[in-house]
Amino acid sequence: MSEYTSIGKIVAAFGLQGEMVLKHALGKKTALNKVQAIFIEETAGSYIPWFVTGSKARTEDEMLVTLEGIKSKEDARRLTRKKVWLKTEDFRSLAGKSSPITLLGYRLITDEDEDLGPVEEVIEQPHQVLLRITVNNNEALIPLHAESLDKIDHDKRQVHVILPDGLLDVYR
Repeated sequence: MSEYTSIGKIVAAFGLQGEMVLKHALGKKTALNKVQAIFIEETAGSYIPWFVTGSKARTEDEMLVTLEGIKSKEDARRLTRKKVWLKTEDFRSLAGKSSPITLLGYRLITDEDEDLGPVEEVIEQPHQVLLRITVNNNEALIPLHAESLDKIDHDKRQVHVILPDGLLDVYR
């Protein structure tokens, strides 16, 4: 079974021919070149493939997308507010290396060399990034900012952090 990575969502219909605005977190101005299909979560947990017939970069966090079978503004509106996923290998080829979303799946390592597990979700907020992990079957949110980030090792796929005293005690 393929692994999928959420990249954003369809936020609006654009024009009259079925183009849609995809707001994404790929971290760079890009289009879906060489991507055959995106997967839209029409119902919770479903990854319905939609074949890409056109894509244009718009801004650093938006692109225009045309999908097979979507021919009108009304068709496009049916998919607005739906999450968009890519196969993980497509995601890795498109995401900007400095984008926080590329940390998905990296191991989170503390300054005491404790492996806390893989990053399950990256939540971007205005002044910091939160990394969601699971500690003892509990969801934990680890802040990532200038004071807590020690280093990122892309070769080993690890994020090294310096955590405030007592932060993990809440989750244990």
